[in-house]
Amino acid sequence: MQVKSHITTQRAMHPVDERLEALQRWLAGPLDIPDVALAPASADASFRRYFRATLADGRTYVAMDAPPGKEDCRAFVRIAGLLRAAGVHAPQIHAEDLARGFLLLEDLGTRTYLEAFAETSPAQLYAAATESLLRWQLASRPGVLPEYDRPMLERELALFPDWYLARHLARPLAAADERVLRHAFELILANNLAQPRVYVHRDYHSRNLMISEPLPGVLDFQDAVYGPITYDLVSLLRDAYVRWDEERVLDWAVRYWEKARRARLPVAADFADFYRDFEWMGVQRQLKVVGIFARLWRRDGKQRYLADIPLVLDYLRSACRRYRELNALALLLERLQEEAVRAGPGSR
Repeated sequence: MQVKSHITTQRAMHPVDERLEALQRWLAGPLDIPDVALAPASADASFRRYFRATLADGRTYVAMDAPPGKEDCRAFVRIAGLLRAAGVHAPQIHAEDLARGFLLLEDLGTRTYLEAFAETSPAQLYAAATESLLRWQLASRPGVLPEYDRPMLERELALFPDWYLARHLARPLAAADERVLRHAFELILANNLAQPRVYVHRDYHSRNLMISEPLPGVLDFQDAVYGPITYDLVSLLRDAYVRWDEERVLDWAVRYWEKARRARLPVAADFADFYRDFEWMGVQRQLKVVGIFARLWRRDGKQRYLADIPLVLDYLRSACRRYRELNALALLLERLQEEAVRAGPGSR
């Protein structure tokens, strides 16, 4: 009994990672080595995990563990193929076991755009990112990817009242406030759904773009859809993890718009109309992102995303103030935030 108790205690102190062990055994086949040493490669907001395998000759690969029932590798494999066919540097897939949720991928490097901004010209990095985005959009065809339709956009908007307001701030809305929110959501959806449609990466930002050759390497694309043309650009330029002054954002947006016009992508003929669509798409995304960040903390215990909420809220309030139709939403957001601050950190 004492031996059994000791073993149980040891297992509790050092729990066996059965999926990691299974992944290591599987990798021995495609890598043709008996013992594959793995190191964590990156964090993820989902249930996916990534590990870097470094071989004796210096070659590196990335192994993905995507538990079946929680993640589906098939979308990743399919969309990686679409991206690569479009000329976008998504990782090559060297081996796959879709039933178990294992992939062996090309290693796109260890430095994200976000990490490189301190020593590399942001203008150079964003020029490469917009060129890559244009190639992705030019490859678009209807009926290939899931539609970014009204039900999906509505579900995303609902994350804001459900997770940020009700669960994170613990602020149930009065009936009048609910009407303001519903009316604003209808206006936002009408704009989003009226925009021309292309392939949408859906998380095209500095943590998912890698310093690699060719530049950029693109990750986290498995949720790609067919939807509004401004979505990926606003993800890139109104990034939840880095702020750029409005003059730079405008300059980069104009440069993208000019290239898109020359490439005959279906952007608005007038830049003012295009930029309005860009901002209104940003409002939808920012409401969603705030809700997701709150959910990652309240449901999944991932606290680090809380530090990014203030920047996203600032984008959101600033855009709403610029459009008369969204002024009521801006006022509601400001009042709710002031109430939360007065209530103190214990309520947030």
